[in-house]
Amino acid sequence: MNSLVPSFIENLAPYIPGKPIEETEREYGVKNIAKLASNENPLGPSPKALEAMAQALGKMNLYPDASAFYLRNELAAFLDVRPEELVLGNGSNELIELLIRTFVHGDDEVLLSEHTFPIYKISAQAVGRRFVEVPMKDRHYDLEAMADAVNARTRMVFIANPDNPTGTYQTEEAVVRFLERLPERTLVVLDEAYYEYVVAPDYPNSLALRKRFPNLIVLRTFSKAYGLAGLRVGYGIARPEIVEYVNRTRAPFNVSTIAQIAARAALQDQEHVRRTVELNRKGLALLGKELPALGLSFTPSQANFYLVDFHRPIGPLFEALLREGVIVRPMTANGFPTSARINTGTEEENEKLLGALRRVLAA
Repeated sequence: MNSLVPSFIENLAPYIPGKPIEETEREYGVKNIAKLASNENPLGPSPKALEAMAQALGKMNLYPDASAFYLRNELAAFLDVRPEELVLGNGSNELIELLIRTFVHGDDEVLLSEHTFPIYKISAQAVGRRFVEVPMKDRHYDLEAMADAVNARTRMVFIANPDNPTGTYQTEEAVVRFLERLPERTLVVLDEAYYEYVVAPDYPNSLALRKRFPNLIVLRTFSKAYGLAGLRVGYGIARPEIVEYVNRTRAPFNVSTIAQIAARAALQDQEHVRRTVELNRKGLALLGKELPALGLSFTPSQANFYLVDFHRPIGPLFEALLREGVIVRPMTANGFPTSARINTGTEEENEKLLGALRRVLAA
């Protein structure tokens, strides 16, 4: 079969998602599972979103609004941007793919940080685009080294801020310094999937930076703090010319009717987002206190998870936690063979995790 595909597909390592709850129940015969592997919102969707979705079910025989007119306009008002500066995607993952497919061609290159969100690399390789990876520095993006790596072929740069899976972030000063070194022909994609969770006072105001750097594109999502991961709604904020070109390559009806309606309702429920962020802060504080007492270390995080180093191969520990009814995310594929990414959950889920860790590590 390998003769039917190009070499870049033959050599492509697919993305490995977190282990589903149902699969774990079947394989290990456990119930009441705490899934802390995929950075999902433990509170679920906003009640307002659930109500809006229920009311819309009778219209599922109709195609979605291809322009997402109402969501786009309400989101523009919320962000204080123009509607023509917004593009909606089937999750921000689709927008990553569309940006590469639209703007990166021929000998162009995509510049990435090593060990970051693997979808950047996978999306480039899946369409045969070249990419260059720059090593991290102390589990942070090394923006100075990345700026040094920019050349005439560099068409696009991806920066996850905060990063997934490390949870580390780049300050406004560092981002501005990086943008100042890049030519305007190089597009910079600032992926802010975990934006709502950030508490650092020196985190960049990316929407304000767009006025100074027209090559800056900002990605955000309704999957994390808004609790709509299963519906896949992401959005990009960029100058209108960029949005117009992306819309040429975007498939029609890429965001479903249910997803658009739920996102509109979720946007109006900022109290739900506030409670989500507060729960996460408490969860990070609890884990930050208890994990070192178990002999584990972690990377400080501005997201809703920690990259936890177990200081031994993670595979057997992952299996042992599954038998305890706790799902975490091994990070071997990301270059951290002794680490797992663990997101915060409800208070009960966090306590279940800690209890399972105590038993597994003592065995």
